[in-house]
Order: sequence, then structure tokens, then C-alpha cells
Amino acid sequence: MNALLFAAAASVAAAAPGDTPRDYTHVIPLALSGKSSVVQLQLPRDAYLNARSASLHDVRIFDANGAAQPFALRAQENTASTTHRALPVRIFPLMAERADMPMAGLEVSTATDGRVLSVRLPAGQGEHARARLAGLVLDLRQEGAAEPAQIDALQFTLPQGRSTYTSQVLLEASDDLKNWEAVGAAELSWLANASDEKLASDKLEFPARPMRYARLSWRSGEPLQFAGISAQARVRGKDTVVTDSLLLQAQPGRDPRDLQYTRPAGITPLRAGLQIDSGNLVLPVTLGSYRTQQRSAQVQFEPAVRTTFFRLEHDGKPRESSDIAVPAWIGERWVLRFDQPPAVKPALRITWEPATLVFVAGGTPPYTLAVGRDQAAPAARDIAEVAPGFSQDELRKLERATAGPAQAQVEAMADAARRASADSGAARNRLIILWGVLVLGVAVVAGMVWRLLRQADNAA
Repeated sequence: MNALLFAAAASVAAAAPGDTPRDYTHVIPLALSGKSSVVQLQLPRDAYLNARSASLHDVRIFDANGAAQPFALRAQENTASTTHRALPVRIFPLMAERADMPMAGLEVSTATDGRVLSVRLPAGQGEHARARLAGLVLDLRQEGAAEPAQIDALQFTLPQGRSTYTSQVLLEASDDLKNWEAVGAAELSWLANASDEKLASDKLEFPARPMRYARLSWRSGEPLQFAGISAQARVRGKDTVVTDSLLLQAQPGRDPRDLQYTRPAGITPLRAGLQIDSGNLVLPVTLGSYRTQQRSAQVQFEPAVRTTFFRLEHDGKPRESSDIAVPAWIGERWVLRFDQPPAVKPALRITWEPATLVFVAGGTPPYTLAVGRDQAAPAARDIAEVAPGFSQDELRKLERATAGPAQAQVEAMADAARRASADSGAARNRLIILWGVLVLGVAVVAGMVWRLLRQADNAA
């Protein structure tokens, strides 16, 4: 019994396919520093063009000795960047007898749109002949902006010819120039040495907030009419997602109104659009695929998305239709059905988001990305099994490997072609056998009916 089990196991082991770089139609060399134990790689276009599985089951990482390395596949994260933009600030000096004069009850003149025209202290406080600078009122409103900007810092510029200065300032904010709220304080300083080298602490920073007006007063140091003040406004950027795209060439369809497009098996597009390079075209279309009916064996068009692609030259500028979202169930062969037989055969543009592959840089470098094998078993692991204990921030900052050009492996490609031919032949043989069984079944049923009819005639 044990011998039989051993023989069966040996037979299974002998029949099981290996998993070496030679088994894949394409290999892609990877370059990395060798200093990191866990590395990330944005899957290159060549991997998608040559993969045989939409789920990327036939992706592998091998070391120099052909040993498979653990890896995980991760979708991209939608991250929004935050940058700063310098906005101009209009400055209005406040003059008083003393620098420490209270600033309550400011007399402010504004335009109908809220712009500050003039600012002064209550009558009598800033009219003395010896009046000097006591504070600054700042108008941070931006022309044409519906809402005040989110400000988190002010940056100051010294007057021309001045290289050193030190003071402590207090910043207050207001929406109506009547009620003021303390926002922040800072020590501003500019230092210079004999070699004209400078050090500057020229920013007053505070938690970001919408700000229309502000006033600056001095806690210590000489009040100064700055040459300029700029507001640092936070600008939230768009989500940064890397995409790749590919143009599929049109082929005639089964109907004169149809054009067919075949996408690589490894790409699961998110969006699609027609590449119309010139002219004025408006093309109402239905995107779908051909489906074979099981009972009748007839091929029918199955619609998925109705849209209109266009390109128009208007006022000397082109207007083009946006790409549309596409469902994943359409498959590898796409069909565009036009309302009328198309006079042009535009290419179809498909767009996808490349995945990030995270792998353990073990074994012996250099490393190779292998892809292109039919019916490969999935090998990707959970990220916790590849980079255990790594935070999301650490994963984002992993060293990035660089992919070289894909190298075709002729022998593996020939094997794949032979397997495809054998599978096609086997499918034809199965179809022939199926039809033979059906014909034989019909003949058997006909014979039984004939015998039953003879027996009925004899009995009569």
C-alpha cells in the first residue's frame, strides 16, 4: 500500500510543472541598490502586455539562481498632496504717539467689496506731530476669490538696505475689522556677519485658518514698516494616481456597423476613449461584446455602455470627449457598434492603474520579474507576509526598483504556442466526440422508435 502511495506521489510530482524563469515567455531585469530587504516596484507596461491572466497570476520574482522570492501586489493609494502658494498682502500702517498704544476702536474705511481703503486709530491717538508706527493692518482678501484662503503662515521681507532686525510680534485676525482674535506670535530675526552671510527667521506660523483681515502689533523690538508681507496659503492638490494607457487598433466586426478591439489579457482597463487625431467628428456608439448563445450557438452583440465620442475644432481650439468608465465583464474582445457604418477606424485608448509589487530582496541578486505563463497558479501573498510590521508610511517610502526592457524567451513562447495549438486540437476533438455522441444518441432513439412502431403493427 505504501509503495502504491509513493508511486502515485512520484507520478504526481513528475507530472507537476516546474516554476523557473525558463517557464515564462518574458523576463524583465530589475535594478536596485541592494541596501534594502524589502523593495517595491511599479509593475511596468511590459508586464501587463505579456501577462496571460487578468489577475496577474503569472507574475513571479526570481533571484539570480532562479529561486522564487515572496511578493505582494498592492493597488495604488489615492493620496492628495498639499502645497503652499504665496499670496500678496496689502499693508496699512497704524501711526500713534507710542508704539504700545492700544489698538481698540480702529477707524477703518472699506470699499463696497470689502477692500480696506484706510486705517487709523481713534481721533487724537495718531494725529500728534511725533506719531510713529504702532502696528500694521493687513488685508488678505484676494481679488475674485469667493471665500478667504486657508492661511497658515506670514512671511516678512526687510526694507531695502536693512540686513539685521529682531522683534517679537503678535498676530490677530478678524472677519469684520471689529472683533479680533489672537492667532499666533513669533520672534522675527535677521542676522548677518562680516562675510555678508545671513540667517533669517522670517515666518510667523500658526494653525491653518481662513483669514480676511489681520493686524500685527509688537511685544518687543522696534516696530518696522516691512517692505513686503506674503501670506502662505495651503493648496490641496488633486489625488495623485499613476495611470498607463494603450492604443488598440480597430478590426472589422461581424456587423458593418461594428469595429472590434482586442486588449491584452493582463490589462483590466478602468476607462476607455476613442483616439481621434483630427477633423470634426461626432460618433454616437455602444460599447459591448459578442456573446455566443448556448442553445442556438448564435453570436449576438451584448451592449454595455452607450456614449458619444467626439472631436470638434471650435474657435481654433479642439474639444474632445472624455474617457468613459468601462465594466470589467466585457472581456478581452471589445466591440464598438456605431449608429452608421463608420467611415474611419479610430484606435481605442484604454487606461489602467499599474499595481505596486512589494517583494523580499532575499537570495542572490540580481532579480528578475518573470511573466507570461498560461494557467499559472497565483503566487502573490498578503502584504503582512512580505513586509511584516511595516506601517503604511514605511511601505510608501520603500526603495523603488527599476525595471529594464522585457526579454522574450523563444523556447517558452514556442512551448506556449504548442500548448495553445494542442488545446485547440483537443477542443476540436472534444467537439467532434460530442457531435458523434449526439448523432449516435439520435440514431439509438430513432431505432427504438422504429422497433416500437413495428411491434405496434404486428400486434394490430
